[in-house]
Amino acid sequence: MEKILSFENRRIKNLHSLYARSKERKEKNLFVIEGAKELGLALSSSYTLDSVFICPILFYYIDYHDLLNQLSSTKCFEISSKIFETIAYREDSDGILAIARPKNHPLNELKLPENPFIIVLESLEKPGNLGAILRTADAAKVDAVIVCDPLTDIYNPNVIRSSIGCVFTVPLAVATNSDTFSFLKENQIQIFAAELQTSQYYHDTDFTKSCALVMGSEADGLSKFWIENADKRIKIPMRGKIDSLNVSVSTAVLTFEAMRQRGFT
Repeated sequence: MEKILSFENRRIKNLHSLYARSKERKEKNLFVIEGAKELGLALSSSYTLDSVFICPILFYYIDYHDLLNQLSSTKCFEISSKIFETIAYREDSDGILAIARPKNHPLNELKLPENPFIIVLESLEKPGNLGAILRTADAAKVDAVIVCDPLTDIYNPNVIRSSIGCVFTVPLAVATNSDTFSFLKENQIQIFAAELQTSQYYHDTDFTKSCALVMGSEADGLSKFWIENADKRIKIPMRGKIDSLNVSVSTAVLTFEAMRQRGFT
């Protein structure tokens, strides 16, 4: 395994730029995966790796040593703890980073079951919220997440971190609002828009048939497009002083009510 000893090494500089800039990730068609668990999930979902960086002092204290057996055909580099800690995005990292190639996520490649439950996200701007929703989607075994007109890069390092790698496990598509609406209608999927100014509470809503839950950004909520085109508008009752929850929390509340109705155990 080749050792990298300098911060000025071009591969280290490349890691920095891929972490920091969405434009760099798109131009190079590469992104960074940090963490053994996340990397294992990416490999199990057939992501292609470009290179891997390992800090032995940190890595050999964790329980993922068999992960190295899956990297025999990948360029691996050893780096010092000082370099690794400077590069790493999160605290208490476990000593492994990888550069990988993203996948395309076309809407027409989603494979849906007979009675799907889908989460649709419109223009989410915070990567932490997107990651948290993907983690919820994995936990609830949601059939797909469609990200409409995204304002954040789905391979942002904070999406990977906050999803704990569930960005790799959840069936995912990226599309425009209009294409998503057409897709849902073509597949006879009922559209429920989460919206504050409505009278129907979520617990009075039937989620047992094919349906899509459409969530908007915290800053602006849903656009008129979804509010006007939804089959139903639903809300979560708020009993305190504030009028809304964080979008990832709201999505979790609504999603697990749907799973409860569907016999989720």
